[in-house]
Amino acid sequence: MMDGLGTARRIAELLVHLGRAARLEDTKSRLTAAQWTCLRFFANANGSTRTPSGFARFQATTRGTASQTIKTLEQRGLIVRHKSATDGRSVRFDLTQNGEAMLAEDPLRDLVGSIGDLAPDQRTDLLEALSHLTASLAGARQTRAFGTCRDCTHFTPTGGSGYCACMAVALATDEIDKLCASYDGPVRAPQLEEGQQNDRA
Repeated sequence: MMDGLGTARRIAELLVHLGRAARLEDTKSRLTAAQWTCLRFFANANGSTRTPSGFARFQATTRGTASQTIKTLEQRGLIVRHKSATDGRSVRFDLTQNGEAMLAEDPLRDLVGSIGDLAPDQRTDLLEALSHLTASLAGARQTRAFGTCRDCTHFTPTGGSGYCACMAVALATDEIDKLCASYDGPVRAPQLEEGQQNDRA
């Protein structure tokens, strides 16, 4: 039987292997692993997070590298940019109809299916454990964690929707389960200075 550290290392190795296996591209894939991650991110993030810097933080890469991936998807007609209504220098990206259709080929669907085969209580426990690990690792590396509004300490449910204390805005029902860059989970990450990156076109 492995000791605590041995078990932890084994779990870490399995998580890394699982991530690589889920991102594996076959010969018929029309996107690279990074492009799939980008398309998936803009499909699953809330409006304030669907920005170049939001994707760069999520992908743990540089703004320049993230911008190149975004540019490729934009040129292929899978995402479209919109200027911010409050700041003309900032942009937000949404999926086009072609982008939505492309998600049907997402290689992650095999992993999603395997997770769906787990018992409901196993899925709940796994989600809780992985959310905790994500926030803990972000805290250790002094980066922002990502999670959904529903699981965030800033979130207050109000009937069928909710309120975000961080952004001081009411949340639409369809945004509650979206990824948010302002997420604050069960393990607090050190506060980062706002404005370190902007989202100019």
